[in-house]
Amino acid sequence: MRCTFSFLFIVFCSLQLYAEPKASFWDDTPADQLVEQLLDAMSDEELLGQVFLLGYSGTIPSPEILEWISARSIGGVKIFGWNASNLGELAVSISAMQRAAQETEFSIPLFVATDQEGGWVRHVKGETSVTAGNMAIGATGLAYDAFQSGWFIGIELRTLGINMNFAPTVDVYTNPQAQVIGPRAFSDDPLQISMLSIAFFKGLDSAGIISTAKHFPGHGDADKDSHGTLPAIDVSLETMWERELLPYRFLSREGLPAVMSGHLGFPNILPEEMPASLSRFFQTEILRNRIGFEGIVITDDLRMHGARHNGLSLPEICIQALEAGNDMIMLSRTPGLNDDVWTALMEKYTAEPEFRERIREAVSRILMTKIAYIKSKKGVPLYPDAEEIETHFPSEPGKNFFFDLACRSVTVLKEKFIPFNPAGDDVKILLAGQFTRFLDAGGKRYPQADRFYFPYSPFETARQRDIRQLTALAPGYDYIIFCLANPNSLEVLSTLRETGTPVLVISALTPIYLKEVPWVESAIAVYGTGKESFEAGFAVLKGDFEAEGTIPLTVFKDMGSP
Repeated sequence: MRCTFSFLFIVFCSLQLYAEPKASFWDDTPADQLVEQLLDAMSDEELLGQVFLLGYSGTIPSPEILEWISARSIGGVKIFGWNASNLGELAVSISAMQRAAQETEFSIPLFVATDQEGGWVRHVKGETSVTAGNMAIGATGLAYDAFQSGWFIGIELRTLGINMNFAPTVDVYTNPQAQVIGPRAFSDDPLQISMLSIAFFKGLDSAGIISTAKHFPGHGDADKDSHGTLPAIDVSLETMWERELLPYRFLSREGLPAVMSGHLGFPNILPEEMPASLSRFFQTEILRNRIGFEGIVITDDLRMHGARHNGLSLPEICIQALEAGNDMIMLSRTPGLNDDVWTALMEKYTAEPEFRERIREAVSRILMTKIAYIKSKKGVPLYPDAEEIETHFPSEPGKNFFFDLACRSVTVLKEKFIPFNPAGDDVKILLAGQFTRFLDAGGKRYPQADRFYFPYSPFETARQRDIRQLTALAPGYDYIIFCLANPNSLEVLSTLRETGTPVLVISALTPIYLKEVPWVESAIAVYGTGKESFEAGFAVLKGDFEAEGTIPLTVFKDMGSP
C-alpha cells in the first residue's frame, strides 16, 4: 500500500511539472499576453466582479466589502470622506483590503480611489495638504503650479496606499450658476483648462497615481447638482466639441488613463432625461470613436439622483451604464453579495454573448491599466508603511508650496483702500465672515478688529437674524472687512451698502458673486478657504506684496471690473 501511494504521489508531482502554470497578475509575461491569459482563466464571477468599484461604510472595511473582494474579486474600492477620518487607520484598512485581494485566485490588486482634487474637494482630510484649489492655479496660469499640485497631492495619496485619484476636474466653468463646480474648475477657457489639466495629470502620474478626468462630457454649464437631480444643459454638439470636450481631446492624446462619466442631461443631443453617463452616443461614439480615448471609463456614483431616469431600477441603470461603454460602475454603498444588482448583471452576462463580450472588453482595459500602473517601478505600494505615514504628514515641502501658490494666485479687482493700513488704534474695524480661518487670519493682521461670524449654511439664502445683527453693528465701525463666499454671504453683503460703512471684500472660492456688488470699491479674490489662502489675502491687503493673480473668468474681462 505504501509503495502504491508513493508511486501515485510521484506521478502526480510529475504531472504538475508539465501542467499549464496558473496565470497570476504578478507573472512576468508581457502585458497583452498576460491579460489574455487572465481573461481566459478567470471565472464568470471574477470577470464580472472586476467592473465593480464599491464604497463601504465606516472607518474600517465592512464585512460586506471584504466579502465582495474575497468572493468576487472586485475591481476596486472608493474611499469617501466617512472612511478617512484617521490617516493611520485608513492605511491599515487599505492594507487589509489589498491583502484580501492578494489571497484570491489570481492576486489581482484593487484600484483604491478617492476624490482629492485639492481646494474645495478633499475627501481624505486629517493632516493632508490644504490647497488653494484649481481656480487658484487658473489665476496664476502656470503649468508649474498645476504639475506640482498634482505631484504633492499624489505623493500623499501614494503614502496612504491610494492609487487612483478622481482628478483633475476639467469642467469648463461657463455658467455662473454652476455652483457645484465653481472653484473646482481651472477657469472658463477650454484651452487654458486643457494645458493646466495636462500638467496636473502629469504631476499625479509622476507620483504613480492613476488620474481620472471628470465629469465627462462637462458639468461646468449646469445650474443644478447631479447628486440631487439630472441637470439639463442647453448646448449643441458643435459648441460642446470646441468647449467642454477640448480638454478630453488633449488629455486623450497625452495618454490619460481614466475618465469619469457624469450624470448630465443634454436635451439638444440626447432624448429627454437621458444621462450622458448612460448614453452609448457619448461613452462610445464620442469618447471612444471620435476622441480616440483608450483608457478606462468609470461612472460617477450610480446611486446619485442624476443617474435615475425613466423609472429604471438600480440594476437596470448598472446594465445600461456598462452597455453604453463604461468599464466600471461606481456604487457608494456596498450592495449585498447576492442582491438585485449582482443577480441582474450575472443573468445578463450568462444569457447574452454581446454583453459578455462587453464585460470582457472592459476587464481587459481594467487589467491593462492595473499592470501599467500597479506593476510598474513607480507603482503605489499595496501595503502602506505606518512609520512613513507618521513622518510624512504633515508634508512641510507640500505646505510651503501650497502657501506660495496661494500667494501667487491672489487677485486684486478693486483697489481703493488697498493697501489697507489705517492710522491710529482708534480706527474701528469689523471682520465679518463665515469661516473662522478668515477671522483668525484677519485678527492677526488687524488685532484691534472685532469679529462677526455667521454660518456658511444655508448655502442659497441668508438667515434674517444675521442680516439684522450685522446691519445694526455696521454704523458703529469705520470699516468692514467682509468675506464673500456663497449666495448666503452675498445676500448679507448686499444689505451693507445702505449702512454707509466702507466695505473691503475678500472673496473666497469662486469670485463670481463680486459681479453682483459693483458698488464695492475694494475687492480681493482668493480661491481657497484654508488658512493659507486667507493669510495670503490679508498679506496683500496689508501691502506685504503686490498681487499678481489674474481672475481666470472671461465674464470679468467682458463686463469690466465688478
